[in-house]
Amino acid sequence: MPEPKPRLLSGPKLLEYALRVLTARAVSTGELREKLRRRAEHASEIDETLARLKDYGYLNDRRFAEGFAASRLSNDKFGRARVLRDLRQRRVAPALAEATVRQVYQEVDEQALIDDWIRRKYRLAEREGLFHNDKDLAKAYARLLRAGFRTGEIVTALKKFAKRPELLDSFEPPEEE
Repeated sequence: MPEPKPRLLSGPKLLEYALRVLTARAVSTGELREKLRRRAEHASEIDETLARLKDYGYLNDRRFAEGFAASRLSNDKFGRARVLRDLRQRRVAPALAEATVRQVYQEVDEQALIDDWIRRKYRLAEREGLFHNDKDLAKAYARLLRAGFRTGEIVTALKKFAKRPELLDSFEPPEEE
């Protein structure tokens, strides 16, 4: 059965819908614009609604990006590249996303972040050593790359935890997806 089309809204109802979206979770201006575009009866009301929300202080991309990046760092322990990619997917302006990530990660030792990430994801890393062969290394490398870490730092960290670190001397990272 096809999904019913959402009811189109205008004026105060569009603003009310936007407020409901914002109370459900934080969104960027770009994300909210896209949601409003699907629900607005008149496209001209979208910019007006966004402007009112910004005037009220309910919509602020800088505040959103800072909170999002800080949360991804403290809760998920992701690397810079992942947070930057996620902010762009959330439709934050590229320049703002880059500046925010640079600011949030200013004092972060990414090598220590990678080490902690490996310890969390591979609980026996310290005791038994990990990554016994090229396949294990390739999988760990791919996971760390998706988590937003840089290649050189990944290889350095993997050498610390590998049961046979000499495998990394000839390790060829798999092609990025």
